[in-house]
Amino acid sequence: MTDTPLYTALLEHRQKNRASFHTPGHKNVPGALPPDLLSLDFTELPDTDSLFEAEGAILAAEQRAARLFGAKRTLFSAGGCTLCLQAMLYLAAPRGGTILFDRVLHRSVVHTMALLDITPVWILPRPTAGRGLPGRVDSRDVLSALREHPDAKAVFLTSPDYYGVLADIPAISAICREAGVPLLVDNAHGTHLAFLKKNLHPLFLGASATACSAHKTLPVLTGGAWLNLAEPSFVSDAKRAMALFGSTSPSYLVMASLDLARAWLEESGRAAFAALEDRVAAVRKLAARQGISAPEGDCDPVRLTLRTAEAGILGTDAAELLREHGVEPEYADAAQVVLIATPFNSESDFQRLETAIRALRPGKAIAEAAPALPALPPMLLTPRQALLSPAEELPLAAAVGRIAAETACPCPPGVPVVMPGEKITDEIADFLRGYGIFSLKVVK
Repeated sequence: MTDTPLYTALLEHRQKNRASFHTPGHKNVPGALPPDLLSLDFTELPDTDSLFEAEGAILAAEQRAARLFGAKRTLFSAGGCTLCLQAMLYLAAPRGGTILFDRVLHRSVVHTMALLDITPVWILPRPTAGRGLPGRVDSRDVLSALREHPDAKAVFLTSPDYYGVLADIPAISAICREAGVPLLVDNAHGTHLAFLKKNLHPLFLGASATACSAHKTLPVLTGGAWLNLAEPSFVSDAKRAMALFGSTSPSYLVMASLDLARAWLEESGRAAFAALEDRVAAVRKLAARQGISAPEGDCDPVRLTLRTAEAGILGTDAAELLREHGVEPEYADAAQVVLIATPFNSESDFQRLETAIRALRPGKAIAEAAPALPALPPMLLTPRQALLSPAEELPLAAAVGRIAAETACPCPPGVPVVMPGEKITDEIADFLRGYGIFSLKVVK
């Protein structure tokens, strides 16, 4: 079997033997998952239960996960956090309507808006995390938006974001409770927050529901996620919501890895993450001595975002230097490098990373590496109207003044510059050109 381009590419990457500071959380480490997992690749059988009915072993595993997170109900997903986000939005707005959204969001959320005919009202984050980062939604802005839109069915936030920046969930959840609307949190990058020295998980802090992408930071196969529910009214319809969007052939290996991860968290998780916090703090101190800062304010203690542009080094250049030292980061843009550390990173991994950081040569800050995002454009159609309309791809110059039929989200991750249904402005076109985007799909 020589004509296997993907399989061959995976083998070749493995041979580079780089320290993994990216997803998945198990880091491909022997012992993170049972070696005989492949032999357990079964399907729905009388002995093995069925995900969307969940009356036997799967239900028991989900109930144990719910106890771990302190949830009213926890549901398994073998369809990634995307399935959890889809179900969560359906539970809040099954027949569409208005939801208040943080502008920092995953593209699957935009697609779900279209499927459910949800009309977004945007709450823009304030730049409180530092230049070049999306920032945080402020609780005062949530309060104002709820007063202006009393028909809103929910508030939707992303916390932590890709860079580890945390929203003020306690304050925002209190405002949502007072207004009688659920707070939905895309917690894709924060499943582990419940097991840190201080519990920072949004469900613990007052969220009504969280979508948790377990495979990003835990020993879970890619595609494993949990939907955690605290809102009692969501519980009875939750399985139906998951089944509406999910595959009828969920991977039992992925689900088994979720069950195994829950058991590991109960037995070893808190001690393992406490040690990780200390190790990451040491790396962060080393980076600071090199003039490399971290995001400002409350952040995930184990997410490493190295703001190298502040020290005169493009993030993309820093990422290449890391690779030369045998370290593979999660992501890099012009302003910073993002690294995902988990308890399954070895001491050798961290030593490689520290050697690479010492090799960075600080200089004068690069201001242009973190340009400000364009102003929010006017919304002329709903996401559903735009995404389901006939579309054509045009050069940016010709697209100005037209209505976007797709999301353009070059940088930072998760911050759309223009969304389906919004007008493409000259400012947006100029910004996109700066990131090498020269055409865009527009509504015909």
